[in-house]
Amino acid sequence: MTSLFDPRFPLAHTGLIGSPIERDDRIQRSPETLWAARMHPGARWMVLDGLNPLIDEDGPDIAWLRRSEVPEAAVEVYLGLEDGSPRFAVGASAAGLPGTPVDARRAAMLMDDGRAAIIAQARSLIDWHQRHGFCANCGAPTEMVKAGYGRDCSGCGAEHFPRTDPVVIMLAVDGDRVLLGRQSRFPPGFLSALAGFVEAGECFEDAVRREIREEAGILTGRVAYVASQPWPFPSSLMIGCFAEALSTEITIDEVEMEEVRWLTRDECVAALAGNGSFTVPPPMAIARTLLETWVTATA
Repeated sequence: MTSLFDPRFPLAHTGLIGSPIERDDRIQRSPETLWAARMHPGARWMVLDGLNPLIDEDGPDIAWLRRSEVPEAAVEVYLGLEDGSPRFAVGASAAGLPGTPVDARRAAMLMDDGRAAIIAQARSLIDWHQRHGFCANCGAPTEMVKAGYGRDCSGCGAEHFPRTDPVVIMLAVDGDRVLLGRQSRFPPGFLSALAGFVEAGECFEDAVRREIREEAGILTGRVAYVASQPWPFPSSLMIGCFAEALSTEITIDEVEMEEVRWLTRDECVAALAGNGSFTVPPPMAIARTLLETWVTATA
């Protein structure tokens, strides 16, 4: 019997997922449980200096510090439990601390997916707190609550929670061809999946169709979900999809795109192997996952 959970495509594995940390909301419920977690002998902290994680390059791994080593910080968030021990993150200067601050994207590419997922969680939370010190409703200062998973307004009492911005990222498929493009900020010869933010009152499927139409002038019909990926730069959730092309003539939106092309499966196979006429995103990016999944599914 076919299961609802049998994959329609080869099981797609994206980067920045599979964190070993158990997100434990029980510790968020009261100052007492949070304090007990901070006093736990196995508790460890990671430091983000300018949102760049402090890394032990011998691993490479996250440079986990004891409570006595961590500088005072305006922003400290609880991440969860790893092997029963609490894990925290702080936004603070790394001066004088063991380890090296490394750009978050580079750090994520240096580590396994589980460690990269921890960095994604910590970076997104710290960044949100640094951006939301004041209430969007009345302008009064806000205060951190729920061990870092919320902020309450000191003026009107409004509750604020960390945001996640949904972004659709997709391949339009026409037989043995897929649609890839390049924005002006990308280096020459680099091609990736088209992508864009989901707008208010819009479902993922409609967002996929709209973005492909706006950026490339291609009409699409059926949309199939493939996989998702957090992208903490600063707070996106990438929704990976395939879309059935109903037209093939490209009309580029020159404001958003520098180049859009149909590429054959053979061209994509060569690019994924590193010897094609164009380059594609690194393994950490869901755009590459979509391309690899399509190549495998059409073998």
